[in-house]
Amino acid sequence: MATDTNMKVLVVDDFATMRRIVKNILTQLGFKHIVEADDGVTAVDVLKAEKVDMIISDWNMPKMTGLELLKHVRGEADLADIPFIMVIAEA
Repeated sequence: MATDTNMKVLVVDDFATMRRIVKNILTQLGFKHIVEADDGVTAVDVLKAEKVDMIISDWNMPKMTGLELLKHVRGEADLADIPFIMVIAEA
């Protein structure tokens, strides 16, 4: 199955370096439309403002964790079908 590199990807992480790493990987894979949020609360604001096709989120974040963000997304009918990838950078 081919990946649609025109899809808009939301990268959510409270650590700017990790957002940059994920964005660089996505760019190398050919993705052109990448938006960022520094925590789950900001991600919810982004999701209210624009349509995204996939979410890549950190697990541990202040204000709203990745798990809380996932529960929010799955609880909203217009967002529930967005593919959601959870990442964690713990040892």
